[in-house]
Amino acid sequence: MSISSRFSVGIHILALIEINKNGTSTSEFLAGSVNTNPAVIRKIIGMLKGAGLVKVQPGIAGAELAKNLSDITLFDVYKAVNVVQEKELFSVHDNPNPDCTVGRNIQAAIVPVFEAAQTALEKSLGNVTVEDIVNDIIEKENIS
Repeated sequence: MSISSRFSVGIHILALIEINKNGTSTSEFLAGSVNTNPAVIRKIIGMLKGAGLVKVQPGIAGAELAKNLSDITLFDVYKAVNVVQEKELFSVHDNPNPDCTVGRNIQAAIVPVFEAAQTALEKSLGNVTVEDIVNDIIEKENIS
């Protein structure tokens, strides 16, 4: 299992909108870069719009950023695209055998560890902005 690719696609969309800010970032254009169907892009743009990260106008092609890149963290994107529900990054199996020592105690033993790991991940994502990602992309492109 892995975190939904909506997360990386959301970051991709925001980065490309910024890098293409002098052009028109249509769902078809964005889909070409992501290498996916424009309908997938429209769905994710809708999620990003709902979180106040992008602006789209009915009848007008293209999306634009609703905030400065320096104000958008990866955690904002993570939340916007519904990667996971709160405290549910790690699933714990239901109904372990209560007649077994491990089955009776496994959930209580691992849930706090899983919650701490999720909190650490989310804190780390909150320390990186989409601007950081865009700057890294530009640096890599200029070096190559």
